[in-house]
Amino acid sequence: MKNFLRSFVLAVVCLSLVASFVSIAQETGKEKDTAKDSSKTAPGGEPQLSVMQHQITLGGKVLRYKVTAGYMLMRDEAGKAKANIFFTAYTREDAGDVSKRPLLFSFNGGPGSASLWLHLGLIGPKRVLMSDMGESLAPPYNLVDNDYTWLGETDLVFIDPVMTGYSRPAQGEDPKQFLGYTEDIASVGDFIRLYTTRNARWASPKFLVGESYGTTRAAGLSGYLQNRYNLYLNGIMLISTILNFQTARFQPGNDMPYMLFLPTYTATAWYHKRLSPELQQKPLKAVLAEAEQFALGDYALALLQGSKLSESSRKSVAERLAKLTGLTPAYVEQSNLRIEIFRFTKELLRSERRTVGRLDSRFKGIDLDAAGERGEFDPSLDATISGPFTATVNDYLRRELGVKNDLPFESLTGRVQPWNYNNVQNQYLNVGETLRQAMTKNPFMKVWFASGYYDFATPYFASDYTVNQLQLDPSLQPNITQTYYEAGHMMYIYKPALVQLQSDFVKFIRAALPPQTTK
Repeated sequence: MKNFLRSFVLAVVCLSLVASFVSIAQETGKEKDTAKDSSKTAPGGEPQLSVMQHQITLGGKVLRYKVTAGYMLMRDEAGKAKANIFFTAYTREDAGDVSKRPLLFSFNGGPGSASLWLHLGLIGPKRVLMSDMGESLAPPYNLVDNDYTWLGETDLVFIDPVMTGYSRPAQGEDPKQFLGYTEDIASVGDFIRLYTTRNARWASPKFLVGESYGTTRAAGLSGYLQNRYNLYLNGIMLISTILNFQTARFQPGNDMPYMLFLPTYTATAWYHKRLSPELQQKPLKAVLAEAEQFALGDYALALLQGSKLSESSRKSVAERLAKLTGLTPAYVEQSNLRIEIFRFTKELLRSERRTVGRLDSRFKGIDLDAAGERGEFDPSLDATISGPFTATVNDYLRRELGVKNDLPFESLTGRVQPWNYNNVQNQYLNVGETLRQAMTKNPFMKVWFASGYYDFATPYFASDYTVNQLQLDPSLQPNITQTYYEAGHMMYIYKPALVQLQSDFVKFIRAALPPQTTK
């Protein structure tokens, strides 16, 4: 009997322990599910937003603003949840009728980039503290008040497209339905329409600003918003522009990039003092003028001739190309007069066992193998901006803005690949025509192109070429503004460029606003 009772008690204890473990496992599972989407919901099933009051002093005056951060739940017309798009919005609290105040939607590119770079580097009321040259400081990194914020002129909304930042598809939804040119334009455009509606901003002058692939998105949105929702824009800011992808694809049979990257090769060689004394002593812009003339003149003619090019002409072009790039004539000839970008970034400073950056060719990198064909990493990305921007955005959103989310913040992710370009099968994506049509239908819309001389991702001369090929009617040409900066892709990390960008922006937006607009 004693043995029976002992066995019975032991069995009860075991069952109790099992039940406890099951309960713990269930609770842990709940925590894991919560981590997948840690946004709370408000009445009606909409995500609960974090709203904070802040202020900044600009020019001796206190500017008070509201920050709203969190998810916009995107549904189809049947009410089915499709995606949670994360955004951060800044609204002036001391600027009169908010419904009439300018509203600027901002995003970066990639594809696969969140909006943190423009947010915390150029436009928002906080910016990542870096050296005046744009170099990373030692971790831990810090945010400071941005004396050059654009918030003094317009309210701001920073959008993270699906699969970037904290943005994700709704539960059970396939990410692929958002990961492509047309898919991305639709989801971001639908967000802009919904935000504008829910916040009663249809009467506000509206602007877009995109960087890199974000300029592709902005140009596409100019057409989508007009054609789908009759939402007309006052202006678009394109920072480090790529509208025509043929200008940047180094592939056999496409000689365009070799011509259009040449001036940036020249700028880079000049910066690192690799040009001849004759060219090195000239101002940068004078040297670039020579490179531009050669690129669209003798060099373009030589590439067009292909194997018909005479030996004497080939030798002459190789020598001139070598002189403008800081490379040797032998290397240029071995490359068939066609210098691919990653070969250049590896070759220019090979004798120093250094590489130069792609996003910003002012920066140098160190490779293990100095004899290699390509650099190991991009020093202007991996050693300069990735760490500071990612650390500060994670800290800022949670600690200062009260955003509670355990998902990884995807600053620049490969999770959007492969990106769907089925809309341009057997073609290069070119949204220049979309922009031209939008400008023609809306002759009040102004467009600003901002370019860095040391940018290899979206070279300034390729942007110039695209603008020149838009075939805009002469009456619309004054609607285009072009500015240039002695920095790279993210020119604003260079303090003098940051200051100049803010000044150029104020001129641009004020010229694009109707006279009666309230600031």
